[in-house]
Amino acid sequence: MQKWQNRNNKPAQKPRSFGKSAVFSQEQRNYAAIDLGTNSCRLVIATPTPTSFRVVETFSKITRLGEGIIQDNELSRIAIRRTIAALKVCSGVLAEYAPIYRSRFVATAACRRAKNCAEFLEAVKKETGLSIETISTKEEARLAVVGCVPLLNRNIKRTLVFDIGGGSTEISLARVTNSGNTFIEGFISLPYGVVTISEAFPQQEMTNLAYNTIIERTQKLLAEFEEKYHLLEGIQNQEIQVIGTSGTVTVLGAVHLNLPRYNRSAVDGISISRQDIERAVTKIKRMGDEGRRRHPCIGAQKADLTMAGCAIIEALCSFWPISEITVADRGIREGILLDMMHAKKHNGQNHANMVPYNKKKRFRHPFNRNRSYKNGN
Repeated sequence: MQKWQNRNNKPAQKPRSFGKSAVFSQEQRNYAAIDLGTNSCRLVIATPTPTSFRVVETFSKITRLGEGIIQDNELSRIAIRRTIAALKVCSGVLAEYAPIYRSRFVATAACRRAKNCAEFLEAVKKETGLSIETISTKEEARLAVVGCVPLLNRNIKRTLVFDIGGGSTEISLARVTNSGNTFIEGFISLPYGVVTISEAFPQQEMTNLAYNTIIERTQKLLAEFEEKYHLLEGIQNQEIQVIGTSGTVTVLGAVHLNLPRYNRSAVDGISISRQDIERAVTKIKRMGDEGRRRHPCIGAQKADLTMAGCAIIEALCSFWPISEITVADRGIREGILLDMMHAKKHNGQNHANMVPYNKKKRFRHPFNRNRSYKNGN
């Protein structure tokens, strides 16, 4: 799999492509997902395998679509131009891998919040040909859990998944049933993420007061969640696995491993103890803004965002007795792919129904879409 390089509108290398008249086997079908977040635009194209999928192409670009949205709840013209430019690249990549058997393109917090979202998505459709849907916090939380299912410890029946986004933070409690199915017991969406926090506290170096304010506000919201679902004892007894998916979590993983450059295969799926999390957070704080900008696994575009994310992680770890966090370099895009690849046709429509656990293939379909959510928006 080659990272997309925007040169002459062609990918650096393409494992295979098919003509529109080709007859596909299940393994040859190309599926595509776009996650358009408050901070970045991410595309993945993959083909199914017996147990999961194989990525054939990815594209990721920091666009800061939600830049300035906390001022007037509108997407700025500059942010729109940046994002549409990135989506044009996505459109080009998709064309190179056509035909795409099935696709889903979603937008999250920035578009949910923006008063001019409809105008923006109309411009996207006109200029790129891509139809993007704005999903709810409920659906965003669900897809993040779906994407992380391959990392679930099957010996632990409950999992807490947190996804720190640019404009919101989703925290979900999932349960694995005795039959192997997975469903969400409840979730909460914090109305802020790393972009909105960094803009609310725009100092070059986040002050201790600002950092502690984020922790205190987060813990107040967590208290409401805890009161309803009573997680403390389960986490303390290590009966609940904790999985984190976000740029901040993967940065913590990379800093913990002292990587000279970011390496997804080294980071995705590792477990970091509470003590090592605290050491990594302390190390990131001591770097200062300039040090974070120079760090090969953080860089200028994530320097301010990383501190905001660390505050949320510290809030989680100080509120609950978390002994370790499983790092996930995966999330909504992977959730979309798994949903589509294991959807079944019913009455002429596609539904992501649960696929029973298969002991031979060691794979369970990640989610039962028919389960209702008990909490959230």
